[in-house]
Amino acid sequence: MMQAPRGMHDILPDEAAQWQALEARARAFAARFGYREIRTPIVEHTEVFQRTSGETSDLVEKEMYTFADRGGRGLSLRPEGTAGVVRAFLEHGMASLPQPVRLYYLGAMFRYDRPQKGRFRLHHQFGAEILGSDAPAADVEVLSLPIRLMQSLGLTEATVRINSIGDDLCRPRYVQALRDYFRPHASGLSKDSQRRLEGNPLRILESKESRDQELVRGAPLSRDYLCDACRAHFDQVKRLLAVIGIPYVEDPHIVRGLDYYTRTAAEIYSGRLGGAQNAMLGGGRYDGLAEALGGPHVPGVGFGQGLERLLLVLAAEGLSVPGVEAADGGLQAFVATTGGEAEVEGFRLLDRLRASGIAAVGEMAGRSLRAQMKSADRLGTRFTLILGEEELAAGRAALRDMRSGEQTAVALDEAAEELHSRLREAG
Repeated sequence: MMQAPRGMHDILPDEAAQWQALEARARAFAARFGYREIRTPIVEHTEVFQRTSGETSDLVEKEMYTFADRGGRGLSLRPEGTAGVVRAFLEHGMASLPQPVRLYYLGAMFRYDRPQKGRFRLHHQFGAEILGSDAPAADVEVLSLPIRLMQSLGLTEATVRINSIGDDLCRPRYVQALRDYFRPHASGLSKDSQRRLEGNPLRILESKESRDQELVRGAPLSRDYLCDACRAHFDQVKRLLAVIGIPYVEDPHIVRGLDYYTRTAAEIYSGRLGGAQNAMLGGGRYDGLAEALGGPHVPGVGFGQGLERLLLVLAAEGLSVPGVEAADGGLQAFVATTGGEAEVEGFRLLDRLRASGIAAVGEMAGRSLRAQMKSADRLGTRFTLILGEEELAAGRAALRDMRSGEQTAVALDEAAEELHSRLREAG
């Protein structure tokens, strides 16, 4: 029997309402903050990620799904959202719009990695970007969006961790200090960290290997190498977080895994998820990304939040997404018939109900009336309209309240209006 590829999962109908409610809530919060939705292709030219993420990043070296199309061009399933958003910003001349430009996205991302709890090869992200502002306030605003979203969901065990990794002026000195520190200990590092030592030693700071963590504790700290401009930027970020009442922890080991990050780096962790999978969100500033894609200098800052991980945390805290019932809607009516002409007229009635905005289904298998009523009950429909030969001859249908069992007659041409009235009364 065929199965979904490893690390790629189906979202079943019983789960879909939770997803719809969460996505609707994310969209509502994004709109409240002034962000507009952008939908970029799931497939991008591989070069988009190679230029922005760094040739030696794990994403480019090990995690991307890359292939050649029939024209021999290198394409990749998008592993993250920011690079594609910035590419679209440049391609479509959004620099001519009032600045800064606020954009958000919801969509599927693909990374080849060992599937773990809350970490899948196909996963979905909610993300947002502010393009065209280098102000510390932009850093805080874009981070406050998912924080306020999570607070509205009732999450209590989330910790905001921030750091500054400097910019192109001061970070090279810090990177060299890390190399000088780790080189004498290279043989004691994990294989991945040995590989990162010369290419991107910042990544060693994020290693979850115990042998690396012991060495990381004594490593130089980025804050000791910040230039005056980066230090002032980070101080203002911390001040503004305090102004709007968002607690944070300054963590010198938050560096993010992609080369395009500058200055502010941020992650949010859940106290309900253990081990290496406790990160709920990552983001930060990326002032050189547009230039890496061949565009002009466009400062930017954003975040990406895994929806699977967020739902996992909600479940761990015993919470559900508010508005699930509204997202699902539920079936409001079932049209049951006894066959023959009643079945034909029942099909017409079903179409009228749907056209009037009522969520309804009808019989398709020619089952007995008793079997149809059982089916209506199992589907959770609020009302059932029953149409047999007697009802058809009288131009009426029997309207049954599936909760109370009360049954009344209603004219066929008034059925939709009567159902709407009953549904309003039922709330």
